[in-house]
Amino acid sequence: MGLMMRRRRPVARLAVGAAVGGAAYHAGKKGAQQQQYNEQAEAAYAATQGPPPQYAPPPPAPAAAPAAAPADAPAGDPTTAELERLATLHNSGVLTDEEFSAAKAKLLGI
Repeated sequence: MGLMMRRRRPVARLAVGAAVGGAAYHAGKKGAQQQQYNEQAEAAYAATQGPPPQYAPPPPAPAAAPAAAPADAPAGDPTTAELERLATLHNSGVLTDEEFSAAKAKLLGI
């Protein structure tokens, strides 16, 4: 009578199965930790998103004083008055050189 020998699984196959199982365990654990961190971060962000603080609105900008027409300009000439207004805005820094030149050319039809 012969003894019947039972074939065993190779040890290498056992190690691979354990490695896959261990990696899956750690990936699941890491995912759970990341989810918890995300929830904490969302809660902290939501706490900072309350109603905006109440600030006083900035005071309105002072209205530009109308430019006085020079004595030698005709009183009813709208083109001259507009050029004076543009020059005043340019000199005060409201209009850049390019903006002033473009507005002047448009006004004069150039």
